[in-house]
Amino acid sequence: MFSRLLIANRGEIALRVIRACKELGIQIVCVFSDEDREQAYLRLADRAICIGPGTAAESYLKIDRIIAAAEVANVDAIHPGYGFLAENAHFADACRDSKIEFVGPDAASMRLLGDKIAAKKLAKKAKVATIPWTEGNVEDDEQAAQWAAEVGYPVMIKAAAGGGGRGIRLVHNEAALRHNLPAARAEAEVAFKNSALYMEKVIEGARHVEVQILGDRAGNILHFFERDCSLQRRHQKLVEETPSPGITERTREDLCKAAVRLAKAADYHSAGTVEFLVDKKGHFYFLEMNTRIQVEHPITEMITDRDLVQWQIRVAAGESLPMKQRDIERRGVAIECRINAEDPANGFRPCPGRIATFLPPGGLGVRLDTHAHAGMAISPRYDSLIGKLIVHKPTRAEAIACMQRCLSEFTIEPIRTTLPILKEIFIHPRFLKGDVDTGFIERTW
Repeated sequence: MFSRLLIANRGEIALRVIRACKELGIQIVCVFSDEDREQAYLRLADRAICIGPGTAAESYLKIDRIIAAAEVANVDAIHPGYGFLAENAHFADACRDSKIEFVGPDAASMRLLGDKIAAKKLAKKAKVATIPWTEGNVEDDEQAAQWAAEVGYPVMIKAAAGGGGRGIRLVHNEAALRHNLPAARAEAEVAFKNSALYMEKVIEGARHVEVQILGDRAGNILHFFERDCSLQRRHQKLVEETPSPGITERTREDLCKAAVRLAKAADYHSAGTVEFLVDKKGHFYFLEMNTRIQVEHPITEMITDRDLVQWQIRVAAGESLPMKQRDIERRGVAIECRINAEDPANGFRPCPGRIATFLPPGGLGVRLDTHAHAGMAISPRYDSLIGKLIVHKPTRAEAIACMQRCLSEFTIEPIRTTLPILKEIFIHPRFLKGDVDTGFIERTW
């Protein structure tokens, strides 16, 4: 096991990794930007090192400064968390070139799966169904228009190197397609330094369902069941639950087996998530694979009673998974709500500011993953996530009732948050029946 680990991230996920490391007996080094200097979680680290000013581009995205901090602190490994450099293959290479282990997959797997076009081709090889798509990069607008006419609108324009909901444009006709293609290329070049695009047929009324997997260097790959992430706005998830209320046990089993096949085809080790769209008939299609721990991993931990972050670290340290697939059991229902500093009534506009009152809920089966507290300032420079409220109960009805209570108890003032819309979601008849899809929030609110 590692003796000392550096966390190359901030906020809620930094605190989550700190807790995992402490239980494993690992010393912790945190890096921070000048703006995060007063963050309370830094006091839990054995050492904290400033790596630059407040902007992420000059701190949390500076590979050379993070590596320098790791070398000064003499760490064995670096955990990237999620976001920032978590899926950056160059960062993984830089860590290992410096004889520091990167807590994640090999850079080759990251590059393969990070390229959405290459990942779709890998899925085809692994006999995992994909959404009808252009089978490669869209370079000619005329060919793009011809393909869209053949498969039928609406279609989705996507950046080949995209992620996190960025680089995506929905178009409903040829005029919109021709207008958006050059703009999407320019956007992708700025965001990802890669202008390559592809297009997909839109699966209308689909659910977004993802499978949590974990692999080791010995070639063992296990799944930890699925999560339903259909409730989202602007392709960003807002509520997640497991098990998915909208699929059959047969579909669930097939989904999980497909995810494992894909991960094996990529020679994958570490924690990862294989994402799918599931249509109204139960047919599922591969979307992408995220080569990191996900924001919503806590609900999987709750139903399987497995610490995914600890196992991600154990695998990076060279341990093999001691359990078999039959040992991973699912118990009950878990739901997560993302509490963001955003104004749902104003297009989910970010609402940074200082929290004066922070009164979290509690009780049996309630978990809150957050670094927030009264007096803390939410910075406009970073993600607006305040925390993740998780409940775990024997049935979905009990989990919903528990979440309703928790949302009514939770007080965060004076900044605006997503709490009001979450309260509305959890009393909506369609949600209560489990009858939602990826467009539900935008259609309803």
